[in-house]
Amino acid sequence: MLHIKSLEEGLEIFKALGSEVRIEIIKILSESQGMNMNELAAKLNITNGALTGHIKKLEDSGLVHVSNESAGHGNQKKCSVCLDKILIEMGSSEEIKNMYQADLKVGHFSDYEVYPTCGLASNTALIGQVDDNRYFSHPDRYSADILWFTRGYVEYVIPNFIPSAQKIDQITISLEIGSEAPGVNNIWPSDISFILNDRKIATWTSPGDFGDVSGIFTPDWWYPNWNQYGLLKNLVINEKGTFIDGLQVSDVSIKEFHLDYKSTIKLKLAVEEDAEHVGGLTIFGRNFGNYNQDISVHMNYSPLEIA
Repeated sequence: MLHIKSLEEGLEIFKALGSEVRIEIIKILSESQGMNMNELAAKLNITNGALTGHIKKLEDSGLVHVSNESAGHGNQKKCSVCLDKILIEMGSSEEIKNMYQADLKVGHFSDYEVYPTCGLASNTALIGQVDDNRYFSHPDRYSADILWFTRGYVEYVIPNFIPSAQKIDQITISLEIGSEAPGVNNIWPSDISFILNDRKIATWTSPGDFGDVSGIFTPDWWYPNWNQYGLLKNLVINEKGTFIDGLQVSDVSIKEFHLDYKSTIKLKLAVEEDAEHVGGLTIFGRNFGNYNQDISVHMNYSPLEIA
């Protein structure tokens, strides 16, 4: 899922979708699970030259991924769709004004308890050795752009610098995550829990540990039989409850935490030992996966009520 946080941010996506031919390309690729350029041109009844321009615009906007694959007479370019959903926020200017935003690097966790298989990596190299959880305490972890473990948790302190005398009305967290299988396995369910200030607010079941194609931003040195990309999840907790990708998943509301400008806010991502599906967790940050972002947090706030 692609989360577009403003109309301006989505301009290139909207331009790419502003063509009947490109819409048809996305429909065909979605139904066929990918197709090479020659097959796609024939299906659309257009020349390869005309198709190239359309594919480049879709690729530049992040809607389509193009990879080189070996064929009988050399290499061929295969096209596939990168996204299954696009979420567009159309909030008012007042909502944007009363919002604090922070990005958390994947390696900036404040506490952890993880079990192999596990590991961390920056965009240039592994951090320490894989399956040795001691490296989750190594100073180099702060540069990590990806981490993974089979069960356990990592916990982050969310920066809280909203103005004085304000209360927090909503927290929105966007991150790319998936399961953690030995190697990769697109069908490898894992129950991933979201815990805010030691209270579980939601659980989402990741369908797999994806490695069928390389992640768009995953570096070239990364191992082909390791986690390549995840799914972008959008977690929201407000006065109505807790939501993932717009669907309510629990009745736990923001009011129950009494959060204001003085509050410490901790987010724990966990795969619990007694979960139905203990399939691990991978967190993808900037420079890995299909979404060039870290853990993105937005907090809406309003004045505290004076008793």
